[in-house]
Amino acid sequence: MAEVIRMPKMSDTMTEGVIAAWHKKVGDTVKSGDILAEVETDKATMDMESYYDGTLLYIGVEKGQSVPVDAIMAVIGKPGEDYQSLLSGGSSAPATETPKESAPAAQPETKATPTAPAVDTSNIKAKTVQMPLLSDTMTEGVIHTWLKKVGDKVKSGDILAEIETDKATMELEAYEDGTLLYIGVEAGKAAKVNEVIAVIGEEGADYQALLNNTGASAPAAPAETKSEQAAPAPSTQAPAEPAQTTAANNGRILASPLAKRLAEEKGINLADVNGSGEGGRIIKNDVDNFTPKAKPAAPATSQAPAVAAAPAGQESYEDIPLSQMRKTIARRLSESKFSAPEFYLTMEITMDKTIKAREMMNEVSPVKISFNDIVIKAVAVALTKHPMVNASWLGDKIRKNHHVHIGMAVAVEEGLLVPVIRFANTKTLSQIAAETKDLGGKAKNKQLQPKDWEGNTFTVSNLGMFGIDQFTSIINPPESCILAVGAIKETVGVKDGQFFATNIMKLTLTCDHRVVDGATGAAFLVTLKQLLEEPYKLLV
Repeated sequence: MAEVIRMPKMSDTMTEGVIAAWHKKVGDTVKSGDILAEVETDKATMDMESYYDGTLLYIGVEKGQSVPVDAIMAVIGKPGEDYQSLLSGGSSAPATETPKESAPAAQPETKATPTAPAVDTSNIKAKTVQMPLLSDTMTEGVIHTWLKKVGDKVKSGDILAEIETDKATMELEAYEDGTLLYIGVEAGKAAKVNEVIAVIGEEGADYQALLNNTGASAPAAPAETKSEQAAPAPSTQAPAEPAQTTAANNGRILASPLAKRLAEEKGINLADVNGSGEGGRIIKNDVDNFTPKAKPAAPATSQAPAVAAAPAGQESYEDIPLSQMRKTIARRLSESKFSAPEFYLTMEITMDKTIKAREMMNEVSPVKISFNDIVIKAVAVALTKHPMVNASWLGDKIRKNHHVHIGMAVAVEEGLLVPVIRFANTKTLSQIAAETKDLGGKAKNKQLQPKDWEGNTFTVSNLGMFGIDQFTSIINPPESCILAVGAIKETVGVKDGQFFATNIMKLTLTCDHRVVDGATGAAFLVTLKQLLEEPYKLLV
């Protein structure tokens, strides 16, 4: 039977999506998990997966057009199958409300036992909730917190859980009204993308057939018992007291992405805002109606107990579980280190004129410009003159990028994130400074969205602020180069036999020899040296 593909709701503020690209055309064979299209929402451009096996019979929206949430975009079925009745049914066809919800019915064809396809689940008034694909490198997600427990009423748009991916902790919304009947993955446990993690439906609905069709092995009753035991900790028991809600969530403030953005624009500290949403969650109206008050006396912070000294001669250790971020860092950088033939080029830069120029620029700039901002701007300009250094290795071809998106390595508690300054070569130093501060803050607060970390063509890693004179970085694939920036160090120079004080900064360029040759990398560094030693050239 043919199935319609509808525009999914990918964020809590999304009302429509724009088709950025179709990855399949009419007549193509499609498998569950294939990327059908790229959808641009109000917050990010994200991949839309197929949850069905079959042939793409119909595409109703062209690239560049916008589609309301739940509107029909395409149809997948058997070759030659008549699907016109599905199109005439419009958005009212209940049997195909969203592709994600119908996915379990399609997957058993390849995973279930031969008798499973005969099970009719169309009359079961319940829908499965699957682990969504929240980033381009995500293979599994960890349930950070369940915000609902089995038996709770759920409305479309409610936040069911917080999911830790390899790059951020993001919220999982419900797309159904009903009762949370089943939780299949406990808080702290991982689930693979597309794995069933919950069921929502009418009270008393026999959802076990849905789980059987998806291959879920956990029996319904034990899973519910575990979920109910695990739920009280993450659920917020006092919505009227956001301070308690924050404490119950390990210091994290529950707020919708839109509320966070509005609060940041208005300079409001979300810790001061009372949340009126589900479980004390802060929503847009709370921010709009917020009136600053005299700050209450800061609660007495309990002093961290002094670490007890271990008795002499006693061995001790602590095993730290790998976070999703650390797993991805380990995998991607290992792939880069052991597959890319890297070489390294180091050059000293005299920073005397740049130091003076920065002092003068900060007298008039609306945002404080850092040395790292100046390096990013200089790198962006140099890349326009040496496009092969701005290229990417794609295995069977080299992609020479005509745009310049600079990744900025930011150290966070669990590892490293690389937010992206897009079209950095076209931006002023003040614009770059404002953007790096904004992205750096979001990275450390785990507030980055997919659009903030995707698409970099070159990366800058700066450890100069830690006093590191020189180091080498590992390339972030598929990029072909990464620049390591050391500290500015006052030293003694010699010119015409005379000694003088000067300031030196060392740069080390790591290059993938499959794309960049030694002479190409050296020429790039020469241009970069000229721009940094004569900073007025950045303004021309």
